[in-house]
Amino acid sequence: MNRGILYICPTPIGNLEDITLRTIRILKEVDLIAAEDTRHTIKLLNHYDIKKPLISYHEHNKKSKGELLIEKLKSGENIALVTDAGMPGISDPGEDLIRLSIEEGIEVIVLPGPTASIAALVISGLPTDKFVFEGFLPSKKRDRIKELERLKSETRTIILYEAPHRLLTLLKDMEKVLGNRQISISRELTKLHEETFRGYLSEGIEKFETQKPKGEFVLIVKGAEIKEEDLFEGINIKEHIKLYMEEGLSKRDAVKKVAEDRGISRNLVYKESINIE
Repeated sequence: MNRGILYICPTPIGNLEDITLRTIRILKEVDLIAAEDTRHTIKLLNHYDIKKPLISYHEHNKKSKGELLIEKLKSGENIALVTDAGMPGISDPGEDLIRLSIEEGIEVIVLPGPTASIAALVISGLPTDKFVFEGFLPSKKRDRIKELERLKSETRTIILYEAPHRLLTLLKDMEKVLGNRQISISRELTKLHEETFRGYLSEGIEKFETQKPKGEFVLIVKGAEIKEEDLFEGINIKEHIKLYMEEGLSKRDAVKKVAEDRGISRNLVYKESINIE
């Protein structure tokens, strides 16, 4: 018997028009749709006149329902996995079902679509070439501070999620641990009341002390500044010279550049270069 396919189907993060034609087709073709909240998903299905059986699959039933869904996939049923908004598997129990399917040799096909984290990053105005996604930080203050301490030296742009009732507390903890960093805070992306605040943490705190946070938030935080002395941490002078020579510099020019980088005498660098071919 042929096994079924698990389709990972992103759903709109706000505007119902933000769904691909392929996702609509797959949702109409599968045998079953596994949804985080069936009451939420049925609104989307009704909007596109999709009439398929729904089964709930969420954080509190993922073990039992996950086993059931795997059996259905093994028996040949095709299943679409959706979340309330965005890409299933990102800060979402869909991660477990995807892993189980892979372990069981079931084909998993992901469809491209909306993701709040990337949308917020793109409009933040902060560096997008390198970034790290951290999702929701711990709700307990001690654990949250510990995570922020870990992120203090992170030089990549940081993406975080936060619920409205914890937003102000998180911002204050971030300012305390990370300093007054640049930040972009997006809420209600693609919805009628979409809003993005850009500024510094102190300004964000001031804003949300006077304006009650509403909606789900994506925070984009500028990474730590790279200190010049940190650029060469972990490599010795000889390795530093070789790096420049591998980039095409002559040994003489590499010695000169290393001395400038490190703020040390050229003679000292030259001595380290003697045995380099």
